[in-house]
Amino acid sequence: MEEQSTVVAETKAAEARVQQSPPSPAPADSEARYQRRAEFLSRPRTRVGLTLIVLAIVVGVFFLWRYLTSYESTDDAQVDGHVNSVSARVSGHVIKLNVQDNQYVEKGTVLVEIDPADYEVAVAQARAEYADAKAQADAAGINVPITDVSTTSQVSGAQAAVSSAEAGIAAARQQFEAAKSQVAEAEANNTKAQNDLARYKQLIDKQEISQQQYDQAVASAQSAAANLQSAKASADAFAAQVKQAQEKLAQANADLRTANTAPQMMRATRARAVSAQANAERKKAELDQAELNLQYTKVIAPVSGAVSNRTVEVGQNVQAGQEMMLVIPLGESDLWVTADFKETQLQKMKPGLRVDIAVDATGKTYKGHVDSIAGASGARFSLLPPENATGNYVKVVQRIPVKIVFDKDETKGHELSPGMSAVPKVWIK
Repeated sequence: MEEQSTVVAETKAAEARVQQSPPSPAPADSEARYQRRAEFLSRPRTRVGLTLIVLAIVVGVFFLWRYLTSYESTDDAQVDGHVNSVSARVSGHVIKLNVQDNQYVEKGTVLVEIDPADYEVAVAQARAEYADAKAQADAAGINVPITDVSTTSQVSGAQAAVSSAEAGIAAARQQFEAAKSQVAEAEANNTKAQNDLARYKQLIDKQEISQQQYDQAVASAQSAAANLQSAKASADAFAAQVKQAQEKLAQANADLRTANTAPQMMRATRARAVSAQANAERKKAELDQAELNLQYTKVIAPVSGAVSNRTVEVGQNVQAGQEMMLVIPLGESDLWVTADFKETQLQKMKPGLRVDIAVDATGKTYKGHVDSIAGASGARFSLLPPENATGNYVKVVQRIPVKIVFDKDETKGHELSPGMSAVPKVWIK
């Protein structure tokens, strides 16, 4: 304790000596510099100059601030574009390859040729089957009007036959009735003649009449008997005619019933014609498909662009739907820039804003404009989107894809390709 008290006392004594000691005089050169600085600052020109410098700095800072806040930029951007896959539409053996990797081709250029032999045979077979089906359809179509006329004639003929048979029955019955009247008349005459013959027989026996009168009576009796037999035969014949006419009427009615099935027969004939026509159309469709398959043996470029990622070679067997190469369109309407801006940079961004696009590969700056802003952040399109409801939540600034299109005539010469890095500068003011 005594040692600590001693140290404190010595410290206070030293501080007192320092405060009592007079200040050291300033050097002469320092006083001169101070006088010169005071004299310089007191000059009017100096004050004006300093004021102008301060104003210049303020204006420069203002315009620098205006410039830095007049645009939004990001280096998380790249040139994007369509990627057209070229695949085989039919299977077969590749016999010719007409393009190489990175070669520029026009739309419609034949890229790959597949052996067409099997498809040519299929076309010939389909054409022959279509010709056969068409001939059958034409024949069936011709039968429709013929059958229509034939069945109409059959109906008319059957109806006429029925009417004729009915008239024949009526006539036969009239004739039969007349024959029965003749039979009755012949029977009456025969009865009279036979009675006269019996009376003349008694008279001839008594010698009361001459032999000549008796002979006339015998002849008359025989004639009456013959007339009776003839009348009966005629009546039987007319009775047979009535029966025959009735049979004809029955046959005519049967024929009429058969003819009345003409609508059903016509429907059946028309149905066969329609079926034959449908079969011909089906064969025509098969022929068209066979011809299309033959055309598909030549794989053509769907768009104009550069060939990339070619995986097919001559001699390879390809299957329908197998991807063989990619064609990248390089036209001005086929390229754009996908820029991933931070969500905090989108407050004043909207479609139509002017954009300067710097591309690293060309070292040039292109003109463009904002086309659209994606409806969700890039994280939502990932394979495993984040689930913030689980675990510990840490806020991360999200990035939103923005589509920027080039202005017209800005990408001539195919100097840009999808995937190139770009730095877009969107002017928001």
